[in-house]
Amino acid sequence: MGIFKATGKVYKPAPEVNLGSDSDEFYIHPEVKAPRVAGLLVKIFVWILELPIIGPIVLYILKKDNLIHKLVSFAEIPESPVFTSTQNWEDIPEQNVSLTKPELSPVERVREVMNCLPASLESTLTGEFSSGFKRWTIRDFHRAYATGEASPLMVATRFLSAVKECSGPKLNMAFFISHNADDILKQAEESSLRYQQGNPISALDGVLVAIKDEIDCMPYPTTGGTKWLHKQRGCKGDAACAKQLRACGAILVGKTNMHELGAGTSGINPHYGSTRNPYNTNRVSGGSSSGSAAVVCAGLCPVALGVDGGGSVRMPAALCGVVGFKPTSGRLSNSGVLPLNWTVGMPGILAATVEDALIVYAAICNQNFQGQPIYSQPELNFPLLETTHTMSNIKFAKYDKWFNDCTEDIRNCCDQALQLLNRHYGWKTVNVTVPEIEEMRLAHYVTIGSECTASLYKLLENVKNTEIGWDARLALSVYGSFSSQDYINAQRIRNRQMYFHKEIFKMADVIVTPTTGVTAYPLQNDALESGELDYINGAALVRFSIAGNFLGLPAITVMVGYDQAGLPIGLQFIGRPWSEATLLHLAFAIQAVCSKSYTKPMVFYDLLKKV
Repeated sequence: MGIFKATGKVYKPAPEVNLGSDSDEFYIHPEVKAPRVAGLLVKIFVWILELPIIGPIVLYILKKDNLIHKLVSFAEIPESPVFTSTQNWEDIPEQNVSLTKPELSPVERVREVMNCLPASLESTLTGEFSSGFKRWTIRDFHRAYATGEASPLMVATRFLSAVKECSGPKLNMAFFISHNADDILKQAEESSLRYQQGNPISALDGVLVAIKDEIDCMPYPTTGGTKWLHKQRGCKGDAACAKQLRACGAILVGKTNMHELGAGTSGINPHYGSTRNPYNTNRVSGGSSSGSAAVVCAGLCPVALGVDGGGSVRMPAALCGVVGFKPTSGRLSNSGVLPLNWTVGMPGILAATVEDALIVYAAICNQNFQGQPIYSQPELNFPLLETTHTMSNIKFAKYDKWFNDCTEDIRNCCDQALQLLNRHYGWKTVNVTVPEIEEMRLAHYVTIGSECTASLYKLLENVKNTEIGWDARLALSVYGSFSSQDYINAQRIRNRQMYFHKEIFKMADVIVTPTTGVTAYPLQNDALESGELDYINGAALVRFSIAGNFLGLPAITVMVGYDQAGLPIGLQFIGRPWSEATLLHLAFAIQAVCSKSYTKPMVFYDLLKKV
């Protein structure tokens, strides 16, 4: 009976923990004790976990072996719990920004942010790309439409042809769960007419935007990657972020594929097909916003929306070599987003470039902080990107043990990119200690699992197990095993981490890490029908993502190079609350110094290419 004896870690009070580079903090490398299983083995494992007596015993052993009991469940934690990641606004000046008035409409914000971009287009529509591969940007599309070199209808027609091709048996990319050709063409015709009349709504008019199937967008059901959820929860209108994009004239082209219920990091979905990585179609695209990352990577859309509950925007963005941006919790509205995890999830942006991420960010910002006095509402700043090179005294916080806990290719590439950034702009890196990272990862896992269970409780009463994918069933079994004690202790750890990060931001402007611990790993045939349980790769993918969700901090990833197999590598910046403008400046800077190394994905569609 020794397996039922659990002792927990005794935590020091947070103020007594040393955050300097000389700290004796013990870094715990996540040694996940769970083999990869797929196919029949997944099914057997799920059947065991769902047995009345044996299942709870196996779950208890799994949680004990993977340190959840020691670091969360039975830990002695002096701090009180904090149940949301809501961050107070502090008047900490940001460099080289334009302060935006809170009453502006989405169209007015887009108009204003266009003045913050560099004067020259990143690419031009004439001839071949001059220095390596570059994707067409929002401004490229807008310019092509305005000059008559292309029209939204032409681009939409090419888009539909490309979707048909990549959805066929030859490629089977599984980018979309649903798209409606008639609706897309209707939007494109209306946008084309506005351009013909010389009256486009904004720079986003006629630009194709894909929406993750976790976000309401008419005329599509919101499935959450399932075969049943949309039958019990009807979609009655656009989510706030989709509505704002539509108001700017964007063409919303359908609902992208995702990991079922967002309960995984691979993007493998047994119901709608597994989204393949455009850089290598035999590799995963990452999850859970797999389709949104892949359509941007493949050139089908310059931007897409995802939802980020545990790195679910930034992970697939890094694996697919695009920009992934998660603002501060509360900066974007959750209205119309599936409530799978109330306190850690929110919409995020996937884009071809940092400039495109900024434009969409301007369109969908939440400026309606009801109930807060004016003086306490967070200001909205847009970065003046053309002045990024004049920013001074930027400091990056780097925790070496954590930063280096990744593959050699990722470590070397990210370190070289950071050194190049510092040399080019005269910025500095400060060595720090970010304590209790593995504790934070497990506390986040308990939190997101508990909230998912609570949000789906009533709906799942009417769903047969056979309607749920095998790996999602396993995830729900684990999520349902968490107790109130687990959840409360997880929120105590959240309180500690909010303190630690606030102190670190007194020493530096941002925290810098790789985005993932591994690049895109193989998509194996035995997982296509059943899904897979690969917690080792899963833990490596989320290793650097958790603070953005658990603590509500803004974070952004930009591609900085490739591993030896030619797969993208991302570098991540994590900022203090409400510092999106600074993050976008730094992401723009790293994009500028690393962009010459970009190579073209194996699967790519050039929707603006001349006939």
